[in-house]
Amino acid sequence: MKMLQGNIVNKTIEAEEIENYIGQKIKIHGSIYKIRKMSGFAFVLLRTKRKIVQCVYNEEFSQFDLNLLKEESSVYVTANVVKEERTKTGWELRILEAKVLSMPQEELPIVINNKIVDTSMENLLDFRPITLRNEKERAIFKLQEGICNGFRTFLLGQKFTEIHTPKIVYAGAEGGANIFKLDYFGKEAYLAQSPQFYKQMMVGVFERVFEIAPVFRAEKHDTSRHLNEYTSVDFEMGYIESFEDIMEMETKMLQFIMDYLQETYSYELELLKVALPDVAEIPSIKFKEAKELISKEYKREIKDFDDFEPEEEKLLSKIIEKNTGSHFVFVTHYPSKKRPFYAKEDRNNQEETLSFDLLFRGLEITTGGQRIHDYNEQVEKMKKRQMTVELFESYLMMHKYGMPPHGGLGLGLERFTIKLLNQDNVRLATLFPRDIHRVTP
Repeated sequence: MKMLQGNIVNKTIEAEEIENYIGQKIKIHGSIYKIRKMSGFAFVLLRTKRKIVQCVYNEEFSQFDLNLLKEESSVYVTANVVKEERTKTGWELRILEAKVLSMPQEELPIVINNKIVDTSMENLLDFRPITLRNEKERAIFKLQEGICNGFRTFLLGQKFTEIHTPKIVYAGAEGGANIFKLDYFGKEAYLAQSPQFYKQMMVGVFERVFEIAPVFRAEKHDTSRHLNEYTSVDFEMGYIESFEDIMEMETKMLQFIMDYLQETYSYELELLKVALPDVAEIPSIKFKEAKELISKEYKREIKDFDDFEPEEEKLLSKIIEKNTGSHFVFVTHYPSKKRPFYAKEDRNNQEETLSFDLLFRGLEITTGGQRIHDYNEQVEKMKKRQMTVELFESYLMMHKYGMPPHGGLGLGLERFTIKLLNQDNVRLATLFPRDIHRVTP
């Protein structure tokens, strides 16, 4: 019987460590990203887990035939690290030997080793397992990793507890028809639209909780801003004095994430030409005032007094950036009729809720607010909406047995990522998008 000790032995070095081995022979692994044949020598670009490493092949020191290598071959490379001032890194890798571990069976159906994958969105997604190998395409998701790491690090530092809530539920948090039904052993169940019910319940347990997880919306939207499965960054916190406490927490979280990305993911930021926005402070404006401001500034007739049109979000962001320099704006006090049944209403105006959205460069990325924590108040509001209270018995259990004033938010990870990249289509920031047309690959 073989006993494993759990000792991790690195057989090869990481690309980030190469500069520490100048004047030495090293072994490194990766895939052949591109071969540039020159007169008498060749540049061999090796794709490692995070960086593209340029190697030099020359018959004078390379002890194998270059024709043995093909793009997308997986290899072990033995090379000398030679000091070279003319390169960006200050060194170059001179290949001595290459051991081929695997070879592609066919030519790539699409060119992936240029600066960008120059193809249609359809091709980009149809060939996703391949197109994600492009240096910039994959950097998007390395940066997204950094965003999640930053959120998690910040929230844990603020004494939040990370939780993992069910994605198969008995009822949707938001209600309505935009919910996926499924047969659950002969019973009707649904895919969760958000972790709303459970994160509220867990405020009664841990006081502050968060989750980064998928949510599902059965909306038949076919736009650049909608997905039917996306990743939501949710947090909920108790003992708040105002819904503005939640906005303050998000502002601090965004400040932290910008500093974290600059410090830890500068390679991806530079590669993707990302200019991180300043989040020193975020302005806020009431929903009604925002509608009036847009109407006045752009001489637009207000057609919907209860919600924003996508174009209005863009126009408001332009006004705010022009007047304050901020790429973000909180819009508060949304109409009660457009907010879920658990949204707490403003005591000074029952038609408005203590809720907010956060717009980032013209796109809503966050929805949040204060929740109803009183049992009688919650039941009364449900009855006003002609909801069947008995169906929500397990949700109302927390109210019945005491809850502190609380609230929270949900942030769409893909939307936040694309706006950070100054792009417009959420599919670019989704590994394998799920929309009304796509369930593969």
